[in-house]
Amino acid sequence: MKGRVFSGARPTGRQHLGNYCGAIKNYVALQEDYECIYCVVDLHALTTLRDTRELKQNTYEMVLDWLAAGMDPKRSIIFVQSHVPQVTELHTILSMVTPMGWLTRLPTFKEKVRQQPDNVNYGLLGYPVLMAADITLYKADTVPVGEDQLPHLEFTREIVRRFNFQFGETLIEPQAKLTETPRIMGIDGVNKMSKSLDNHIELAATPEEIRRRVMIMVTDPARRYKRDPGHPEICNVFALHKIFTSDAAAMSRIETDCRHASIGCVEHKKWFAEDLIQALAPFRERRAELGQNPDLVWDVLADGAARARVIAQKTIAEVKERVGLP
Repeated sequence: MKGRVFSGARPTGRQHLGNYCGAIKNYVALQEDYECIYCVVDLHALTTLRDTRELKQNTYEMVLDWLAAGMDPKRSIIFVQSHVPQVTELHTILSMVTPMGWLTRLPTFKEKVRQQPDNVNYGLLGYPVLMAADITLYKADTVPVGEDQLPHLEFTREIVRRFNFQFGETLIEPQAKLTETPRIMGIDGVNKMSKSLDNHIELAATPEEIRRRVMIMVTDPARRYKRDPGHPEICNVFALHKIFTSDAAAMSRIETDCRHASIGCVEHKKWFAEDLIQALAPFRERRAELGQNPDLVWDVLADGAARARVIAQKTIAEVKERVGLP
């Protein structure tokens, strides 16, 4: 019997190379071996957003990218968090067994307080409990995470253990599936690729936009002139180029030429831009094809929510019975 995976992502609109390498590529691959449940966590997004007018459009754009990248609604459940109201019910119940001290001590909460000191809301504090409700509501036994996210998952496991100890074995304690994903740096070469920093390249970018964005990328910080020997191991363009090309021989040649100053950064960026355009061509074509049906994304999400609710209703009924709610 296949294990069940759950993962969620905030609705951030069109996805970029970092989103693809860090999550989407893995989402697609997991469909081969697991029963996958993928969620657009719109309620989580409310904890930091002040302007929510773009939530709906961002959800549409992100899910369209998911589908174009190969996430299959016939093999996976793809839905929006708030479309299954049982998650907020379970969140409330789990909050009753979660000590306040657990929440205030979390490094992620402290970091968010530093980032938005004038918007420290209750939802921000209770974010980990809602995350636990996301996972446990669908009886997911596996959650794909990077090593840096392990503490978040352990928090969910602690809540599950506490609930099961108090009310009896009910919820599944999820296990981590460690995923190795490269840290995708933005075009500034300093920060992680991010839309908020405008240092990203979208998966759906046109060839012209890809060329423009690639040509302003920061390359080898230790190389000032073309005649200087290059250092591919610290060059952001070289790191990305290796991911988005299957031509190992060409990359080996670029590395050698770079180290011997036989190729300059501008030449390399032009080469990378064309390879990236070619690598993303199937995605752009698929996205354009899917986008011709404006109802497709919403139909997929409606179907996914209906399938998710079947699982959610069974779980919440079991939880309420265990707790003793009439």
